[in-house]
Formats: sequence, structure tokens, C-alpha cells
Amino acid sequence: MPGTTATPDIEIIVEDIGGGGGGLPPPFGGGDDGDGGGGNRRRNWSASPKRYSTAIAIGIVAILMFFMALASAFIVLRRGSAVWVTVHLPFVVWPNTCVLLASSFTLEAARRRLFLADLSGFQKFWLFTTVLGFLFVGGQLIAWRQLVAQGIYIASNQASSFFYIFTGAHAVHLLGGVCALLYVLVRKFKETTVSRSTAAEVASYYWHFMDGLWIFLLALLYLGK
Repeated sequence: MPGTTATPDIEIIVEDIGGGGGGLPPPFGGGDDGDGGGGNRRRNWSASPKRYSTAIAIGIVAILMFFMALASAFIVLRRGSAVWVTVHLPFVVWPNTCVLLASSFTLEAARRRLFLADLSGFQKFWLFTTVLGFLFVGGQLIAWRQLVAQGIYIASNQASSFFYIFTGAHAVHLLGGVCALLYVLVRKFKETTVSRSTAAEVASYYWHFMDGLWIFLLALLYLGK
């Protein structure tokens, strides 16, 4: 009709390149919810306890290298220094060592209770281990106060410096282990990717390592007199 403008229909053709049906491609890793899907394998990998064990092993190696460097410096200065003044260990370090060793036994008792599905027994022994950890750190504070009362400070001489550095660094790392114990104790594991038994096992690796490290440091300080 005059005065009207005809608007042509525009047809948009979307070509399915490569054929094989429409729809979006599957996410990376493939698979829907089937057993053979890559996504399912990825979820299984993320929940694997091996990565937690690997992470704590890397942390232990790093801590060990740090203390081995300090121990090497201690041995070199002890043998070659002409101004080395012996520091007698405070008596409290001996009962304090027994406290730390006892914590390893209570920790393993807790894991045994967990293996037997005795959750209340596990929580009791695990809490006892955590308390022993705090007691050990408190014992270290008492040892430092005893040295201060004798007029021995971190800058008094080389031997006292190593005592404060060794015991202080160990106490800081042990507090990290106490935090791990508290995490396992209060954490709700029903909806997490890691089980309580796995978390307890990984925490036990670190705790036993800190026990062994303390025995080594104590022997080094005692024999270094």
C-alpha cells in the first residue's frame, strides 16, 4: 500500500559447527554424575587424605631445616667460641619434658578410642592432650622466668641466646600444634571433605614430631654444656 514500508523478515540461522547435537559442552574434566566422570574423580581427589599428609610432611621438613640450621650454628660456636658461658638448664625443663612425652601417649589413646568408635572417650583423651600442650608451654615460661631471676637474658651470652631461641621457637611451633588439636576437638566433621580420623592422624604426625624435636633440642642443650 502507498505510504507503508515493507520490513523484510530476517532469518537468523545458527549453524551447529561440528554436528553432534546442541547444548553446551561439558565442564572441564567431563562427566556428569556418572562413575566414570572426570568431575567425580576430581571430587574424590579433593577428599583424599594423601594431600593433607603431604602438606604436613612439607611443613615438618621446613621446620626441621630451620632447626638444623640453628643446631649447626650452635655446634660451631660452642666449639670455636672463646667467650662461651655455660647455661645450666632450669630444673623445670625435666618435668616439663615428661609432660610433653605424656601428651603423645594420651594422643594415641584418643586415636585408639576413635578407632573403636568411642567418640566421648576420644574427646576426653584429646582434650587431655591439649591441656598437656598448654602446660608444657607454661612450663617453658617458668624456665625463662627462672633464668631471668638469675640475671641470664637472651643477650647475656651466646649460650643463653641459643637457649631462648631454641625453646622459644619450639614453643611457638608447639602452639601451632595445640591449635590443630583444638581444631580437631571442636570441628564438626559431618559436612566436611576430611574425616575426623584423617584430621586426627595428620595432627598426630605433627605432634609426635614436636615431641621428638624437643628431645633433640634438650639433648643438644644439655650436652652442649
